[in-house]
Amino acid sequence: MHPPLTLHRHPMCAEIIEEFQKCHADHPVKKFFGECTDLKIKLDRCFRQEKALKRKANFEQSKKLRERLQAYRKEDAEKIS
Repeated sequence: MHPPLTLHRHPMCAEIIEEFQKCHADHPVKKFFGECTDLKIKLDRCFRQEKALKRKANFEQSKKLRERLQAYRKEDAEKIS
């Protein structure tokens, strides 16, 4: 299974998505017998790369937020003392 193939949600994989959808449209029966499998593999790899990039960006963002929160807590603790 793959996520919904909407181009706006997967801009990195847009070209492969279009090829994959065209393959399914051009081969309505052969798609069940592996005609589009190579494109599916490319699409899965692209989704993995995209997810890894998003995961890294989210981790960096959470790291910055965590640092800000710790600085705020430290500052707040100094005010109380």
